[in-house]
Amino acid sequence: MAIYDYRTEPLKDYSKMENQTAFLEGLKVVREYVGEEYPLIINGERIFTDTTISSLNPSNHQEVIGVVCQASLKEADMAMEAALETFEYWKKVDPRVRADVLFKAANIMKRRRFELCALETLEAGKPWLEADADVAEAIDFLEYYGRQMLTLSRIDDVVLSRRDQERNEYNYIPLGVGAIITPWNFPLAILTGMTSAAVVAGNTVLLKPASTTLVIAYKFVEIMEEAGLPDGVINYMPGRGSVVGDYIVKHPKTRFVSFTGSKEVGIDIYENAAKVQKGQIWLKRVIAEMGGKDAILVDNDCDIELAASSIVTAAFGFSGQKCSACSRAIIHEDVYDEIVALIKQKTMQITVGNVETYQNQMGPVNDHLAFKRINEYIEIGKKEGTLLVGGTSNDDTGYFIDPTVFIDMAPTSTLMQEEVFGPVLAVCKVSSFEEGLEVVNNTEYGLTGAVISNNRFHLEMAREDFHVGNLYFNRKCTGAIVGYQPFGGFNMSGTDSKAGGPDYLVLHMQGKSITEAF
Repeated sequence: MAIYDYRTEPLKDYSKMENQTAFLEGLKVVREYVGEEYPLIINGERIFTDTTISSLNPSNHQEVIGVVCQASLKEADMAMEAALETFEYWKKVDPRVRADVLFKAANIMKRRRFELCALETLEAGKPWLEADADVAEAIDFLEYYGRQMLTLSRIDDVVLSRRDQERNEYNYIPLGVGAIITPWNFPLAILTGMTSAAVVAGNTVLLKPASTTLVIAYKFVEIMEEAGLPDGVINYMPGRGSVVGDYIVKHPKTRFVSFTGSKEVGIDIYENAAKVQKGQIWLKRVIAEMGGKDAILVDNDCDIELAASSIVTAAFGFSGQKCSACSRAIIHEDVYDEIVALIKQKTMQITVGNVETYQNQMGPVNDHLAFKRINEYIEIGKKEGTLLVGGTSNDDTGYFIDPTVFIDMAPTSTLMQEEVFGPVLAVCKVSSFEEGLEVVNNTEYGLTGAVISNNRFHLEMAREDFHVGNLYFNRKCTGAIVGYQPFGGFNMSGTDSKAGGPDYLVLHMQGKSITEAF
């Protein structure tokens, strides 16, 4: 089977009128099915339940994007039985066939790109550029993991054989049924990456997406079905995390759990998965990415404009709702005042509003719970530091919070330690680069970080001592590229699973060594 070399999906240039027109057409397509009801999908069967949840447009919370059925324990059991039965068949399917499903799904996403982007804008509140990058990343995951599976399925020369004595083989075989619990902030990209990696490796899954982006998740399953994925490989199981999520994590037949979300939920999953249930004959594997408190460290010898633009872009892209977002700027005292002034200027230039309008660079936060939580952190910031810009919000129509910057923060203050997951930036002054490294490492997280410096010795010092899973020099700390910058962090940021990297698929498989004597 001839497969082209992996290349990332190019982003669309929305300064071009044809792309703007295509996006608006995508919005029209989505508007045709806004408000529809969506069932569960178990073994390919559409199952409607009495319990539903409304997925709202966070830019206009009176608009219902879709009404989505919710699973109970009864449907969870049905999905587990379907996944177990299908696994016995799917695990034996040629890896080239499994990979081909991913390649076909990628092409379907390419054809439906503007529709998917528009759906992200309506359901997730993503500005056009952020939505486009999310869909492009989903395509990248499909293309990359498909190729990775083809590479891993080649058993020749993986291990050595002894001449005239024995032939040795080393195979990767799938684990079994997995619980895939996905987040709302990258509702297509991360969901696609987590799910496609599991199934291309030969596993079957129970997919429990985040409750605020369930329509996007449903469309993903439809795309995988259209690409030829057999019934029962992915079972679409929206439901309450405290009920369905907890049940499938603890289930004795669940072989692995793949989770992206908050630290608190991740810790609970890790603990619950570790306990061996009655009838369980394996130790469950947990693949977790749990957030961060990411910092950009600015040296006194640096490009001032680059520093300010990197901080503002990384802090307020998608309203700061990225686990990689810059929530801390740690700046050398020699350039502190100058960079703070630029941060204020650039932040004030950000246009906030309904992201159906292309010109609005920043949209709403996720829902009413996020709106409440982030505003509580803003009130804490007013007590801990100096409000530079922002600090205002309005939820009359949508969940809008203005980009907010607090300066002169203490390294151990709440806003320098806790993950806000919103458009709030804390700025801290340090007297040396060495002190800056101490500050960047003083949280329980270790996901992403960046250094802006022209000092080669300081960059090399950071290369060794800046303790994060993804470290960037002289650029922002967001925007990891599939296949080029494997993504995952240390400490309470998760299990360093490195999505989009060469090791990720192996986490969904186990090695089997076979020796035949001659």
